[in-house]
Amino acid sequence: MSSESNPKPRVGVPYRTRKEELSNDRLKYDYYLEAVRQAGGEPVEVSLGLSPREFEKLAGTLDAVLLTGSPADVNPSLYGAPRHTKAADSDPDRERTDFALLRHAFAEHKPVLAICYGNQSLNTYLGGSLIQHISVLDDSSEVKTAIPHPAKEQKETNFRHGIEIESGSHLAQLAGSSSADVNSSHHQSIREPGRNLRIVAHSPDGVVEAVEWTGDANWVTGVQWHPERMPGDPLAEALFSELLAAARKAVVQS
Repeated sequence: MSSESNPKPRVGVPYRTRKEELSNDRLKYDYYLEAVRQAGGEPVEVSLGLSPREFEKLAGTLDAVLLTGSPADVNPSLYGAPRHTKAADSDPDRERTDFALLRHAFAEHKPVLAICYGNQSLNTYLGGSLIQHISVLDDSSEVKTAIPHPAKEQKETNFRHGIEIESGSHLAQLAGSSSADVNSSHHQSIREPGRNLRIVAHSPDGVVEAVEWTGDANWVTGVQWHPERMPGDPLAEALFSELLAAARKAVVQS
């Protein structure tokens, strides 16, 4: 845990996939670490290969959790659905680590920011389900849309689309508005929200873009976009700042 001698909240950040961890492919992973540093926190790399004893020892030192994106997809058997033909392979090590981090965070009232795959993982952990494929290019898409959510379907390098934010939500307070523009790099999203998750943002085609925890006072937020890749964006920076503020508050109250 952080202390007076180490005032920076320690934020646990799991690797995106076990394969990337073992091959030291850090290009996209490092965006998350840098976003935590820029917000004033200390990112703590969480291996996907920890033993239960190693995990418990590390988890006890964390003040907050940041669930990253991933090229993997959550195994649909975890939410009772058959696999879509366009779904990517799952990563059991990532699923095990995410669920262990979430179990610890909820039990110890530590804040969580869940991004893209992390948002889907959070929702699955809480008993929700997922839309397994979104595309503007093929008929197998489970959402009829003109918005190219997957990055590979976008013609512009810095493509963004609008989202509509629920008034009265914490996200709306952070945005200072009922709308925002966000980037997009995903082909799955939340279908049915998990227990005590409130949907607080949609894209114009109805795709769920953000959720907030309502089960207790703990700060838990999931977003479908990638704020770690939006340096200088006020809402993106506010999300990381709020994660760290919630971590500091939790430490004081513990």
